[in-house]
Amino acid sequence: MNHLDDYDVIVVGAGHAGIEAAHAAAMLGARTAVFTISLDFIGNMPCNPSIGGTAKGHLVRELDALGGLMGRAADETYLQSRMLNRGKGPAVHSLRVQTDRKRYHMVMKHLLEQTPNLYIHQAEITGVDIADGKVRGVFTNLDGYYGAKCVVIATGTSLGGRIFVGSAHYDGGPDGQHAATALTECLRAAGLPLRRFKTGTPARVHRRSIAFDRLQRQPGDPDDQLQPFSFLTRTPMHNKVECYIAYTNPETHRIIRENIGRSPLYGGLIEGVGPRYCPSIEDKVMRFADKDRHQVFVEPCGEDTEEMYLQGLSSSLPEDVQNAMYHSIVGFEKLEIMRPAYAIEYDCVDPTALAPTLECKAVQGLYGAGQFNGTSGYEEAAAQGLLAGLNAGRAALGKSQLVLGRHTSYLGTLVDDLVTKGVMDPYRMMTSRSEYRLTLRQDNADQRLTPIGREYGLVQDDRWAKYQHTQQILEAERRRLHEAHLRTADLRAAMEAVGLAPAAEGGIAEELLRRPEISYPLVAGIIGWGEGITPMLAERLETEIKYAGYIARQDRMIRDVARHEKTLIPEDFCYENLTGLTLEAREKLSRIRPKNLGQAGRIPGVSPSDVAQLSIALAARPLSR
Repeated sequence: MNHLDDYDVIVVGAGHAGIEAAHAAAMLGARTAVFTISLDFIGNMPCNPSIGGTAKGHLVRELDALGGLMGRAADETYLQSRMLNRGKGPAVHSLRVQTDRKRYHMVMKHLLEQTPNLYIHQAEITGVDIADGKVRGVFTNLDGYYGAKCVVIATGTSLGGRIFVGSAHYDGGPDGQHAATALTECLRAAGLPLRRFKTGTPARVHRRSIAFDRLQRQPGDPDDQLQPFSFLTRTPMHNKVECYIAYTNPETHRIIRENIGRSPLYGGLIEGVGPRYCPSIEDKVMRFADKDRHQVFVEPCGEDTEEMYLQGLSSSLPEDVQNAMYHSIVGFEKLEIMRPAYAIEYDCVDPTALAPTLECKAVQGLYGAGQFNGTSGYEEAAAQGLLAGLNAGRAALGKSQLVLGRHTSYLGTLVDDLVTKGVMDPYRMMTSRSEYRLTLRQDNADQRLTPIGREYGLVQDDRWAKYQHTQQILEAERRRLHEAHLRTADLRAAMEAVGLAPAAEGGIAEELLRRPEISYPLVAGIIGWGEGITPMLAERLETEIKYAGYIARQDRMIRDVARHEKTLIPEDFCYENLTGLTLEAREKLSRIRPKNLGQAGRIPGVSPSDVAQLSIALAARPLSR
């Protein structure tokens, strides 16, 4: 074994989680290395060539606000952009872009190459050196050894990866990579509770074989409505491609049902648990037998390739069944499959074995991020990666670590759900998972998180200056709207011009904006647009004014909950002696070891009466001297 180098932080894997972890640790000043099985798969998109979506767009904005890379790369490589849920309230508006997957890889690879204090290595990590419950370094498949103070495991679906297409199965990672098989036993021997999960991906097909005139067109938003992910992006945006929608039909479903026994998912070959909210097409057909069709989103993989992605048709069925199934869909009669759909089974950790910092409880200095933590999705992975890398870097440098509360962010909600509640299947972020979603909108991610990123060393001077400038613009416009008075005649004329029933009378601009029918552009048409106010900032101001009462109510709820969050529970607290707790509560509290009373109350199986008993016991506990 050759001792080749020593680092403060080593990141295992360079997918979406590994990229953000490595970048965050290095930007703090920690000497950092990232190891990947192949440099050609840095930032690879083995599934959907897109970034964002419902709640996922919130995570990308939060990543960017904290100084992460995903938003910048998505803005640089997008092909089509749409704001989802525009017809609903602002709390659930979520940005989603179709990306050029090869360009995304190239941009991410170059961003890592340009990161100071970061060293990139192509090698498979086969083991983690652990002594006396602490990380010491890592071993590679090339007989190399690298010392490290902290290690972040961000292995995606490669850890113990096994590919399934019908009865055919073999060890492998996504997109033809080889599986990382040696690391699993090392982690299990270290005391990490590992499990098997499963995911899948649809076929890639040739553009020329699709009858687009028989599909439903799905355009992006108009160019004047396009918004970037990154708060730093200022270049004009325009859509470059079209997407389409196809539908399965009863014939498609008949083919699947008649061959369901040949699916490894239903035939017993696959042991891992699949994602509840992104099931395979065979799973959808069997679980939702009353539905006679399912949507299929037809999306390009890039500008310089003829490959198309069929979102909604992930499958593990044999190739001959896949051929028949795809060809039964209107518009796909002559479909040419370039890469068949497959399922992949992989190893991951029970996330309740992690602390809210994403450090493993059993091994000091060992952190988990991404699908290794039991999640699904690029955005969920990247968000965890940033937090794990930040905390690993700060731990290596002897600094305090960051724990984000649920009220601060979707990232805080995600991590709290993982480490407190655990997962039964791959976790996906959704707006419904946050009880504070009106406060945690995507438009105000910078206001919520950029000061935290600055405090913890991730937000650099350029981003901080931009943030401060934006806050000055918003504050100046709030004052102007509070002081500006609109004459009745002017307001009525403006409303009639856009086909609205005229208002009874004018008034202060801020008060008028509280009315549902009156928008900022309408008001600005009379008093002028505020200096520096973009359509994106105008929408944010309008939301804050219209929903001020509801936001204030949610802020009060957050303050009430904060009382329990401030009641800390000692790490060595003994739950077994609290006979007033249920047996289930004692077992789960002892295993998860919550940091505070608020977290204790969110553990499944811990009732409000259990929390009350625990609160009494904590209050009666003698103060340590």
